[in-house]
Amino acid sequence: MPPKKKTHEVTLALEAGNAAMVDLGKMLGPTGANMRAVKVEYDEATSKNRGEIIPVIVSVYEDRSHTLVYKTPPTSFLIRKALGIQSGASNPLTQHVGTLSVTQVKEIAERKMPDLNANDMDAAIQIVSGTARSMGVKVSS
Repeated sequence: MPPKKKTHEVTLALEAGNAAMVDLGKMLGPTGANMRAVKVEYDEATSKNRGEIIPVIVSVYEDRSHTLVYKTPPTSFLIRKALGIQSGASNPLTQHVGTLSVTQVKEIAERKMPDLNANDMDAAIQIVSGTARSMGVKVSS
């Protein structure tokens, strides 16, 4: 049996455990995928992380079947969650919205490691620190 041919690939950032059908409909409607099946599968797989944003790559095949590949939450979301803030600074050069400790940065880097383009933990920490600086967040040493 030949492999299935992929017709669409869509990346979605949805609320874990409670994906909105409106968001799914906007992005998956044109693909012909079964949106209800995608929602149920996504909600079951991410229910332990409720309240977080978990990106997922939905691959739709010519027979309208699908596969889901889950990613880690965005770095900016994890930083905001660690600080308990709603958004970063509008001008990060002059505004500072909070300070992350080195241990918090390391925890975020460990969680993001599977999706980062880094070979070791030091490089991952540098990536997370750079994202924090771009949001107006200081990293204490």
